[in-house]
Amino acid sequence: MTKTLLNLIILRTADLKQTAEFYQQLGLEFIEERHGAGPIHYACELNGLVLEIYPGKPGTAPDRKSSGATTLGFQVNSLEAMLEALKAKGGLVLTPPQESQWGRRAVVQDPEGRAIELTEPLH
Repeated sequence: MTKTLLNLIILRTADLKQTAEFYQQLGLEFIEERHGAGPIHYACELNGLVLEIYPGKPGTAPDRKSSGATTLGFQVNSLEAMLEALKAKGGLVLTPPQESQWGRRAVVQDPEGRAIELTEPLH
């Protein structure tokens, strides 16, 4: 039986530039792409996983605790510094930093309303 690997996540956004700048604060390096006559979008490769930001119609992301919602999680070196950088790019802190069994963690909301869990690992 073959092992299944997650290799693609696509985020839709009404504001490509703002969303790309938000995720770049996490250290992600995006390149601009366009496949044939498709839309211009941004792509980033993370250890075999491709994260893409595509244009989408304006809308509202589901509440992070509702059915259909998606939360992305990122490990960061400094939770406090990352929270400040993300707030400067439109991020909203949903859950302030707190200790957990995985390290210090917080949840922010990206400019489109998606929940992003940030974890600073235990040292």
